Amino acid sequence: MKSQITALSRLAPTKGLRLTALLQEKDGILLISMKLHEYQSRALLASYSVPVPKGEVTSDPEEAFRIAEAFGGKVVVKAQVLMGGRGKAGGIGLFEDARKASEFTAGLIGKRLVSPQNPIGMIVEKVLISEKVEIAEEYYIALLLDRTEQKDVLVLSARGGMDIEDIAVKEPEAIMKVPIDPKWGLWNYEIRHALKKAGINIKAHSQLVSLAENIYKMYREKDCTLIEINPCALTQDGKVVAVDAKVTIDDSALFRHPEFSRSEESAEDPIEAEAVRRGIAYVKLDGEIGVIGNGAGLVMLTLDEIAKTGKKAANFLDVGGGAQAERVRDCVELVLMDKGVKVLLINIFGGITRGDEVAKGVVQAIKELGVEIPIVARIEGTNAEEARAILSGAKITPARSVREAAEYAAKLVEAR
Repeated sequence: MKSQITALSRLAPTKGLRLTALLQEKDGILLISMKLHEYQSRALLASYSVPVPKGEVTSDPEEAFRIAEAFGGKVVVKAQVLMGGRGKAGGIGLFEDARKASEFTAGLIGKRLVSPQNPIGMIVEKVLISEKVEIAEEYYIALLLDRTEQKDVLVLSARGGMDIEDIAVKEPEAIMKVPIDPKWGLWNYEIRHALKKAGINIKAHSQLVSLAENIYKMYREKDCTLIEINPCALTQDGKVVAVDAKVTIDDSALFRHPEFSRSEESAEDPIEAEAVRRGIAYVKLDGEIGVIGNGAGLVMLTLDEIAKTGKKAANFLDVGGGAQAERVRDCVELVLMDKGVKVLLINIFGGITRGDEVAKGVVQAIKELGVEIPIVARIEGTNAEEARAILSGAKITPARSVREAAEYAAKLVEAR
């Protein structure tokens, strides 16, 4: 069974987040979406008449040579990994020679790319070989759900490129936002007005208006939560091209779009990929307290209580309803794959989920996996007394409330 949730996180205004995250951080936003790879995003944009560079995907260096040779050797090789900062991590190369592009591909395949945004890194399994675009100017254009505005928003800037996050923080006036009224949609004059205010070259206006209208149509029809084109380039010969693109699809709408089937390839982190294979709703965060709970709301409450202590959660994990001991054991193992986890916090309110089954799974994990980090457990509801009896023989700190559990976990982190 495929996981229903693999991209859920609370975003904060930290250096290195994409502009879209910075625009949404004020509300501590909850995002549930499936991210597409660049090559998938490009193909989708092309189907909506958005100009994109020609290119092909491969994992074979010799095939990379043939593809690059077909483009006259003038190509860009891009690692297809779902992580930020891949360019600075060495995952993108520009070439004038097909053989050098092939050699670069050979060095990338199987390599783990690490960036400030993703310190664990991701292994490159395929690359996109794309024709080189002669860029005159770089712009930024995006459509996203902005919870602060409670509307979809078109975002434009004349300052596209790798440093757009810094620009958003240091020069917010360089970023134009157009809130979209859901009743009326995106108007042509609104796009033109925003392009003018952004200071974008008037030569590109007509093409960008058409592009914005096309991606808005795609955004609505494909249930997107984000379409981000950066850079959106004006070429030397005066054409507008979506050189790089990121697209995410609302998880809740995937039943309407079977072409975007969930797989481990759609995960942004190796542990998330393993979670997809196991059918576990897990998202990697950047804290030190591992979290296991049942129900998205309860898990999010747990993350909030951890944040109030000044600490951060290492993950989001929902065991699901009616979880049996073996599944709980697998969930514990998954959380402990993150070597940054110093304490495990288990928060269960049993309805159809039986507390004693959860307790059995935790004890099984401790025995089989040799768990050495402290565990805090708050279990209430169905068979809670039985659960406490089972856990009493293990070295587990019991808690009576979510807040108490979070406070215990925070103290244990400090003690380590």
